[in-house]
Amino acid sequence: MNATQLRASLYIAGLCGIYLAAAMFLPAAIDLYYGNRDWQLFAACGFMVGSFSLACTLATRGSTPVVSKRLAFFIVNVLWALFSLVGALPLYLSPLGLTFSQSLFESISAITTTGSTVIAGLDNAAPGILFWRSLLHWMGGIGIVALGLFVLPFLRVGGMSFFKLESSDTGDKPFAKLATFTRAFLAVYVGLTLACTIAYDMTGMGHFDALNHAMATVATGGFSTHDASFGYFQSLPLMWVGTVFMTVCSLPFSIMILFAVRRRTDTLFDPQVGFFLGYLCVFSGLLGVYHHVHNDVTLPVALTHSFFNISSILSTTGFASEDYTLWGPFAVALALFATFLGGCSGSTAGGIKAYRVLIIMSVINTGLKKLLYPNAIYPVRYGRKSVDPDIVKGIFLFVSLYMAIWVAGSLILTLLGYDLLTAISASITCLSNVGPGIGHVIGPAGNFSTISDPALNVLSVLMLLGRLEVLTVLVLFLPIFWKN
Repeated sequence: MNATQLRASLYIAGLCGIYLAAAMFLPAAIDLYYGNRDWQLFAACGFMVGSFSLACTLATRGSTPVVSKRLAFFIVNVLWALFSLVGALPLYLSPLGLTFSQSLFESISAITTTGSTVIAGLDNAAPGILFWRSLLHWMGGIGIVALGLFVLPFLRVGGMSFFKLESSDTGDKPFAKLATFTRAFLAVYVGLTLACTIAYDMTGMGHFDALNHAMATVATGGFSTHDASFGYFQSLPLMWVGTVFMTVCSLPFSIMILFAVRRRTDTLFDPQVGFFLGYLCVFSGLLGVYHHVHNDVTLPVALTHSFFNISSILSTTGFASEDYTLWGPFAVALALFATFLGGCSGSTAGGIKAYRVLIIMSVINTGLKKLLYPNAIYPVRYGRKSVDPDIVKGIFLFVSLYMAIWVAGSLILTLLGYDLLTAISASITCLSNVGPGIGHVIGPAGNFSTISDPALNVLSVLMLLGRLEVLTVLVLFLPIFWKN
């Protein structure tokens, strides 16, 4: 990294800071509309952040560095750190009484679309605070898809380069120009948000609840305006609406855009889509039948709750219709296992993701065949296409580091005094960006408000590592990264 690249990074960060400052005036308007005095807080934060960002932009304008992998990785980390700090500012200065670690955790949980919260008493919270959390979710979801489509290809572990493998597109990118793709993505993203808002509103939510839950659903975030999450509404139709939109938003946005804009029906047959929908239905069906038999719940109700909660976990949204950990040990085990998997590549969902699991299964299959026929050549396949060996190496590197970081996070939490179940579930739910964990402390019926600040700092790091796909962050710690 040289001085020009650092100046360019600050310039881009300053521009993004201006956008974030402008966004703060939206919750200010919400509070002003509802007669809440917190609008002054958001307005002051907006002017403060905007002024600082503008000064930073003016001081560094004119920097034109050569675009490189190194610069891309650095800017991504800078921008997510910026989002985290700016998002935490109104929360820290609000009457909620949060510590800085709690405010930062809440902000990171929002922008990484994790959905874990340290705030209790959401039912009585100021509307501007509730909207700010949801807005951070929604903006974070945009950043996540952009990350997966344009930055991760440099690491050979996902994104646009892999999209060439997933479709029959023969060009370098699904769209020739980045601007065209960006407009199409924003149209689909906003369209899904509006459709979800209307659907929630028509099936029983109030206007404000519908908008907030729609932003959290489309971003697969999971922040609710009520402590009881979706359980507050006690509505089966609402749960099915949530299930449909959480599932749709777990699918690759690149595929949805190609289908919507170019009517590319072949993209719907992406192997990871069928695989993801397959294990979602199997898990939900098994859990629904188990809940029906084990807890004497009618089958339609049991299936509604199971499909909603499993789609919430697999999409890493984190909504909960009720405390499913009380259904029995099988429900707990299935929820913990589902936390690892996640949705599809190119979506706002977290976790290991379906396409990686598919390729790992193909590697295992070819490895077993080689035991019988050592001289035969069995390529690793994704659907009908062969997978580049570099991609296979990248995936195994990612999964190995993913599991190692989960174990390390769990051990640190046990050192901080937490029981094993809380430690391992908190680590994986933050690393996978799911939201609720397992157990009475951070389970679907609890939250992270009783977790200590040192533990919250550890979990905040895990959320960022999981959202930035681990390697995007760890590459900064290589000495060679900083050499010119």
